[in-house]
Amino acid sequence: MRGREAIWDSLIDLGVETVFGYPGGAVISLYDAMPTAIHHVLVRHEQGAAMAADGYARATGRLGVCVATSGPGALNLVSGLANAFLDSVPVLAITGQVSTAQLGRDAFQETDVFGATMSLTKHNYLVNRVDDLPRVLNEAAYIAQAGRKGPVLVDVPRDVMDAEVPEGADSTPRLPGYRPRQRGHPAQMERAARTLAAAGRPVILAGGGVKWSGASPLLVRLAQKTGAPVATTLMGLGTMPAGHPLFLGMMGMHGTPAANGAVQECDVLLALGVRFSDRVTGARESFAPSAQIIHVDVDPAELGKNVPAHIPIVGDIRHVLEDLLPLVPEKRHDEWVSRVNSMKRPGADDGTAVRTIMALAAATEGLARSDDLIVVTDVGQHQMWVAQHYPFYHPGTLITSGGLGAMGYGLPAAVGAALGCPRKTVVLVTGDGSLQMNVQELATVVQERLPVKIVLLDNTSLGMVRQWQEMFFGGNLVAVSLRGPDWVALARAYGLAAWRAGSPTEVEDGLASLLRNPGPGLLHCPVPPEENVLPMVPPGESISRIIVESRGGAT
Repeated sequence: MRGREAIWDSLIDLGVETVFGYPGGAVISLYDAMPTAIHHVLVRHEQGAAMAADGYARATGRLGVCVATSGPGALNLVSGLANAFLDSVPVLAITGQVSTAQLGRDAFQETDVFGATMSLTKHNYLVNRVDDLPRVLNEAAYIAQAGRKGPVLVDVPRDVMDAEVPEGADSTPRLPGYRPRQRGHPAQMERAARTLAAAGRPVILAGGGVKWSGASPLLVRLAQKTGAPVATTLMGLGTMPAGHPLFLGMMGMHGTPAANGAVQECDVLLALGVRFSDRVTGARESFAPSAQIIHVDVDPAELGKNVPAHIPIVGDIRHVLEDLLPLVPEKRHDEWVSRVNSMKRPGADDGTAVRTIMALAAATEGLARSDDLIVVTDVGQHQMWVAQHYPFYHPGTLITSGGLGAMGYGLPAAVGAALGCPRKTVVLVTGDGSLQMNVQELATVVQERLPVKIVLLDNTSLGMVRQWQEMFFGGNLVAVSLRGPDWVALARAYGLAAWRAGSPTEVEDGLASLLRNPGPGLLHCPVPPEENVLPMVPPGESISRIIVESRGGAT
């Protein structure tokens, strides 16, 4: 067996069935050895491979795998790997490299991808010996999926791929120092339980860690037992079912007044699997000023990094909640819940974009409630409109770029989600700026016969940048106007069905046609460029200072 065959054998042993990639000179022998047991998805750009692997991992909970050649191929993975890193997504990237004898000699298509990705992967390898290859691949897969999940890159020189693997080469991972803690320290658990029991105004903040640990049912049970209302981050949407009487919505820069207000007034904040990023906290010095903060995370580096944790607990969220539930007494906080519910405001429905999202929610309600739907978004105004106005009932049913905020993520992520969950309906909500960044992946959608449903909100501008320029830079609109293609004609040229919806009636009819069509399709929805995403907290300010409506045409 040669190194190239050992790579595929290792992936098969790990249960990998789907790989996203783009061939080239440094991986041509790897492609030559590809077995029929692997379904290879030929993307149209390596960034699409990394982002599709990311979407596949989020949709399935399994390892996403991408392959690229050396030099530009490997470097084109970087944005996708950074996206997976910031959102804690298990992705394995395998890249080709020039032969070991050529390393450091500026050979054709040589780049130091090991160095380039060191700060934006959970771990990475440059494999210089073929007998290390089976072990390294097993280690990489384990690291990507254990503890706080994340991307791992394995860079393999051409001669290592072509060399014979010695008989009896050890494939056992050697990670003596990496033992992610699963259960919280008993003393800290007792402190957390006593603090929750004594709370008068508790709030639970659920992040993406709740989804990844499979702890959503336990979150609901804990909220009901303690009487604590629940807010989520963008990554946590779906971990608490929409419509639950204790659910406050998303908090942060574009959060609900109820979620932001409750966090600012609470006396105990139980934070589960959150990073406390600046988009969540606003001005950190004024965040949750009266709260005792109990912060639970599987990654000890997150505890106290952004917000002081009065009771830090290291552990997997599911195991921590399993142990915490018996320790906390049943309690009601009717007055407190009534107080935070009074902060809720009906969602604005006077904008074309919001009405379109609400029409989509109505058209897909049955699918959403039965967990037969995945909504994918790109990044920008449409992303926040979806987060604010689309109800999510199950964890993992929203796939979006959170920490990196990568425009162009949505379409390849939808490819990965559709391949990973072929029995679910996958709807991509995107914008005209984002879709043009990886529009070439429409060809992948058609080639793979994926019935992805695309709802395009086209405001002929970089909407979120325009909104910031209008609100915080005196209305000086610079470099935000976009001239796009004829979207219906473009989609049809790629082989998708396509419709244009210029009125509310056409939106409803178009959504019906889009969802009824058995193959991939695109619904083009023009949106006035002046529509803004509200509520909004000005950047860098306290989340108490939330702008909820426009006044006199200006916000």
